[in-house]
Amino acid sequence: MEKTQTLIIGAGISGLSTAAALGDAEYLVIDADSAIGGYCKTIKKDGFVWDYSGHFFHFKNPEIEAWLRERMQGQQIITCEKKSFIAYGGDWVDFPFQKNIHQLPKTDFIDCLYDLYFAKPNEQAEGSFLDMIYGRFGKSISEKFLVPYNEKLYACDLSSLDKDAMGRFFPHADVDDIIHNMKIPDNQSYNATFTYPEGGAIEYVNAIASAVKPDAICLDEALVGIDLDRKVARTTRREIGFERLVSSAPFNHLARIAGLEHQEEAFTWNKVLVFNLGFDRKGPRDVHWVYYPNRERVFYRVGFYDNIFDADRMSLYVEVGLTSDAEVDVEASRARVLEDLAREGLIDDHELVAYHALVMDPAYVHINQQAKSEVERLNKVLNDCGVYSIGRYGGWTYCSIEDNIIEARELVASWQAD
Repeated sequence: MEKTQTLIIGAGISGLSTAAALGDAEYLVIDADSAIGGYCKTIKKDGFVWDYSGHFFHFKNPEIEAWLRERMQGQQIITCEKKSFIAYGGDWVDFPFQKNIHQLPKTDFIDCLYDLYFAKPNEQAEGSFLDMIYGRFGKSISEKFLVPYNEKLYACDLSSLDKDAMGRFFPHADVDDIIHNMKIPDNQSYNATFTYPEGGAIEYVNAIASAVKPDAICLDEALVGIDLDRKVARTTRREIGFERLVSSAPFNHLARIAGLEHQEEAFTWNKVLVFNLGFDRKGPRDVHWVYYPNRERVFYRVGFYDNIFDADRMSLYVEVGLTSDAEVDVEASRARVLEDLAREGLIDDHELVAYHALVMDPAYVHINQQAKSEVERLNKVLNDCGVYSIGRYGGWTYCSIEDNIIEARELVASWQAD
């Protein structure tokens, strides 16, 4: 049986960042896929560069961004001020919706302002994400955008989500913020600017991987079982003894293969059908994201790759939220997406010259108290056995790619400090 000091499950951002932080220490990275990157892979087809989904990178930590850029020599990286809008009533409203209600038609604006003014925020009464939305923003803002959009995104009843399900990524605003924004626009958010390399999101993955020992990455090898008592992992190829194991796999999957009794019903999620679409000519300019709360449109968001580098052909990614058990008909969905893009005026006589589709499953995990309690309880058992679950799916949380890098580094630092 082979042995390693640290066994890392998953060669995505979290796993590779863990390996990079370990430096010259002994480790092994395994991944069931045939290529590194996880959900940050990039597809290049007929001159278009697409990611598995829209990964626009937002950095709060200059050191991390500089560290990545140093490892991307020769790669053009552009920094953009994000331009995002909401499709509403046949027009576009600046994002976030709640700070730009003054851009709505007069009647809708009055409804939103009236309900906002008389809303009675009460954190003690906010038992769910739905409660939080209604309590803080009132009926009109909630029902015109926040509820329908997020129901399309998460593909679930919002009352089943924790009030802080989106954490710092939810664009909160109070009455003063909203009124102030009517005169002096301030739509800053956690991702007001983003960076993007010409080679796609995979370039960030490659940058991290450049700090990982090449012979320590094993692809096409899936983890199928963990003996916590013996500290032995069983893969599709072999058994590997470990002192520590770090996993970025979905938390419920890790609990299952580790043989831990857990409440499977506590873990719910959606999946997202992503279409990358390349057209023969340009579409709208000066836009990176458009959000679609309209329930008659199958997609909830459209992103414009071509407006990052000002390409001469429109390059889109289109996201469709689905329940975890939904059956996916890619061709029928693509036809519907194209119809809805035309209805929204994004395409008219454009010719689709290239496309790519994938299903992200899981995509967004559903964060609630039951899931959080199970993660906390089971993590104590796993940590006592030298097993650590990290990342968006491993932590069953909502976080950024930069957060994944920081978490991996802090985990390794905690071992080194012992």
